[in-house]
Amino acid sequence: MTSSSLEETEQLAAWLAARAEPGTVIGLDGDLGAGKTAFSQLFARHLGVNGVVNSPTFTIIKEYEGRLPLYHMDVYRLSVDEADELGLDEYFYGEGVCLVEWSSLITELMPEQYLHIQLETTGETNRIITLSSQGGPYGEWCRDLNEKWGSTNEQQ
Repeated sequence: MTSSSLEETEQLAAWLAARAEPGTVIGLDGDLGAGKTAFSQLFARHLGVNGVVNSPTFTIIKEYEGRLPLYHMDVYRLSVDEADELGLDEYFYGEGVCLVEWSSLITELMPEQYLHIQLETTGETNRIITLSSQGGPYGEWCRDLNEKWGSTNEQQ
């Protein structure tokens, strides 16, 4: 799908947050400045998180309370071995929702089922947002999004 504004990206974030349930895992990838943290902030708002949500670049994992616990991760500065030592499975299979920025750097540690979002900058406010499902309910989410917005979501 394409987004030409933060408001359009917020519609996607709100739609996904409404469907989130315990164990939902979303991987976010894109170049620096592509909008991973902005998407996370919008998602958090629609998950009922109050307060400031910012990039966990140096803290690696930030936890927030909303309708469900939100675990916002940034694994950019970690090796796979370092990420593995964090015990990410406890988060992935816990009672909350995980947003993992730079998830492609730890693909082998991601759970079998997750939603992957790739953000590509095509202009100052324009983004191409590609969603792909990795099992679970995410294939259905991609199909529903395709029907709703006529997007170009991929399914794997």
